[in-house]
Amino acid sequence: MITLKKILVATDFSEPSEAALAYGRELARNFGAALTIVNVVENLLTRAYGVDGGVVMIDPELQRQIEDGARQELDKLISKEDRDLLKAEGVVLVSGMPADAIISRARQTNTDLIVMGTHGRGGMAHLFLGSVSERVVRTAPCPVLTVRHPQHEFVLPDALVAVSKA
Repeated sequence: MITLKKILVATDFSEPSEAALAYGRELARNFGAALTIVNVVENLLTRAYGVDGGVVMIDPELQRQIEDGARQELDKLISKEDRDLLKAEGVVLVSGMPADAIISRARQTNTDLIVMGTHGRGGMAHLFLGSVSERVVRTAPCPVLTVRHPQHEFVLPDALVAVSKA
């Protein structure tokens, strides 16, 4: 028997991430699992930007603004029902390596399932841009469900579920 008590949904606020969140919510409802929605923002303070070896210092206020913006976006994604029914929480992680941050969070919280969107890039785009979801799938401590957008119509709006059961 499969039991899911903790589900982590990774989001970059894209359409594939929205689809992944729909899956994560539905799985959390069906299994009575707690839902954590995670966004990883880049740690600008660990990067030195410059031309010809010059270093440009990043204002810590800029980092704080980026993190606050991510928290606000997460708050928009989580409804009162999510908070009450699914014990949903939004978490902003700061890292230069999004996949590692997601995996680390999953390990720390004993996550049972990671759900994340994938952009489905192929060929040269995949070679140069890499794939956060691919790295998570290969190294996660738990199963990972990847969702493409547009997704297979697996999750139906509640009104359609009620009609189909009648």
